[in-house]
Amino acid sequence: MTVNQTFSLPRAANQADIPAIQGLLKHYSSMGDLLPRTATDVEQNLPFFRVIEDELGVIACGSLEHFTPELAEVRSLMVDERYKSHGLGREIVVSLIERARLSDTKRVMALTYVPEFFHRLGFRTVEKEIFPEKIWGICVNCYKFHNCDEIAVLLEL
Repeated sequence: MTVNQTFSLPRAANQADIPAIQGLLKHYSSMGDLLPRTATDVEQNLPFFRVIEDELGVIACGSLEHFTPELAEVRSLMVDERYKSHGLGREIVVSLIERARLSDTKRVMALTYVPEFFHRLGFRTVEKEIFPEKIWGICVNCYKFHNCDEIAVLLEL
């Protein structure tokens, strides 16, 4: 199958995008690269998602979810395997950073297995413990809580 080279700009996600977002989540969570999220969780957080699509539908997404007015996290950053290395993940994160700036967010963090990707966007590696909002709000319910192997990155705006 030939991959299309025409993509949309990142846009706000809508209800029709939920199945595609869930499909990407299922794929990446089955590989252990992301934690699973229910359709209800995606729907509740839909206003925070940005997506990129081609003529067939959503091929990349990510969300910016706030813990406090000053701290937000890039979550559920995913790109369809067929479109890796096309800069779509970067486009999503750049759009999320812009949203953070517009809302006067001071810090944007992420937990990742690919810190180099975030470093190229100005993030730096930090200790997870500086984010008690994340640890005690979300991580504490994770099956990896006592053996987390993700790397924390931070961008100060």
